[in-house]
Amino acid sequence: MALFATAKIKAHSLTGRITTPLMHAAFKAVKRNRGAAGIDRVSIDMFEANLAENLTALERDLKDGSFKPFPLRRHFLSKGDGKFRPLGIPAVRDRVAQEVIRRLLQPIFERLFHNASFGFRPGRNCHMALAYVLELHEQGYRIILDCDIRAFFDELPHAIIMEAVAAQVADGNILDLIEKFLRAGVMENGLFKPTTVGTPQGGVVSPLLANIVLNHLDWELDKLGYRLARYADDFVVVCQTNAQAEEARTEVTRILNQLGLQLSAEKTRITTYGKGYSFLGFVISSRSKRMRPKSQDKLKDRVRELTCRSRNLDAEVIVKLNQVIRGAANYFATHWSTNRWLFRHLDAWIRRRLRCMKYKRFSYHHNRRMRRKQFERLGLLSLESFCWT
Repeated sequence: MALFATAKIKAHSLTGRITTPLMHAAFKAVKRNRGAAGIDRVSIDMFEANLAENLTALERDLKDGSFKPFPLRRHFLSKGDGKFRPLGIPAVRDRVAQEVIRRLLQPIFERLFHNASFGFRPGRNCHMALAYVLELHEQGYRIILDCDIRAFFDELPHAIIMEAVAAQVADGNILDLIEKFLRAGVMENGLFKPTTVGTPQGGVVSPLLANIVLNHLDWELDKLGYRLARYADDFVVVCQTNAQAEEARTEVTRILNQLGLQLSAEKTRITTYGKGYSFLGFVISSRSKRMRPKSQDKLKDRVRELTCRSRNLDAEVIVKLNQVIRGAANYFATHWSTNRWLFRHLDAWIRRRLRCMKYKRFSYHHNRRMRRKQFERLGLLSLESFCWT
């Protein structure tokens, strides 16, 4: 039985929509997102130096089916708990090609996506997902099934991805291109490793493919009467009773098994709004909505990188610190968050790090030697100043 409902009228002739203006728009998006070079060592600046010829050649290859992506460059990103998340970094040329495909597919699938899906969609973001969950809690949904899909991007079957896309798209060339991206393989420590399963984290088109597949989960749970909020592979199901939450776990397990995926038994749990749970960087409970400890650790690690005692305290350090502070505040200082007390302590910790840079050692006496007003004169931002209340 087909998992994905086939459209009565599929999208044809998408290849014909690959035009020079689309190629340039795709490159601008890739340049805006920056990113490192792939295995071909061609940076964005190098690609742009001969932009017209590069895009013309790429457009030709995409249209006639001769395009062949490079293997991905493997990079491991620390998750902050001693574990590492494997990323696959495509070549700049391949990122442009993926952005072209993403722009062709997005309008087709956007109208099909469930309203509870907030990740990597135009006009939607994490804050909207969090606000939606808080609204559901106020409506009485206070039992939470906190879900974690085991190795989602690494274990998502290619056949499932292709079935989901082919249910709406009939252009064989576009389907072949997607399959080529999925099977490009990775280069790790100089060795080529084929990819027979999964869609790479780091790929431009991967978030859209994740949404296309997990849209099946959204609508199946909706048919069963469950309420949820999902951001890519991170989602929670909110219920009114423990019995409903247990039933929801059974249904989520069944639906994910249909997709060739599994819930993580260790990380999936049933909890309450009173006890709290983690979602999209926050710890949410009926008492507070604050920055989760793991997010605090990531912020502190970044500050530590910028405030080594071997360096001098100068204007450049303040500028870079302000970028980190502003980024954290823009995300965590929402109108509904309760981070003021935490931000006050983080601000004090940051100032202490700067005093150590200034005097090359730690001493509580330095608090009197370098007051808060001096940091204000240096232009240092504070997290607390971004709080709404």
